Amino acid sequence: MSDIAGASNGVHPISRPTVGPEGDEVAHEAYAFACMKCGHGWERSYDIEHHVDGEGHPFVVYFTDGTRVPSPLTSPDCVNCGAHLVRIMRAGQVSSVLESARRTPPRGAPKAGPDGAGPDGEADTGGTTRRRGHHWHLSNLLHPFSHRK
Repeated sequence: MSDIAGASNGVHPISRPTVGPEGDEVAHEAYAFACMKCGHGWERSYDIEHHVDGEGHPFVVYFTDGTRVPSPLTSPDCVNCGAHLVRIMRAGQVSSVLESARRTPPRGAPKAGPDGAGPDGEADTGGTTRRRGHHWHLSNLLHPFSHRK
């Protein structure tokens, strides 16, 4: 059935499989990850080469940015803290949370008045105020799942 649907192992490829340099099928898949220990979230895409060994048994090899890596489905490690408690999600989960958080003003942020002035009456001059890097907590990453029953 997965051959008909174009999916391998229940994971839908990002694009149609291509043929690698040695004539083997290469699938392109992406996953989102969230560390259950430190709350760090990230996404990564993989090129998955399907091969057949000398005895006719199929096997796959995963690549990221041209580097061979272990399967992300077996035991992924957090890229931030190295923990082994990592949740694997479909691609887009982390980026959608980050995009949503970027569009939502932080709590307690000063709101501009009708003339563009801040709460202290000074106009915003378009200065280069930079926010420090935000550490994403697990609750932020899992928020899209909270509406499920």
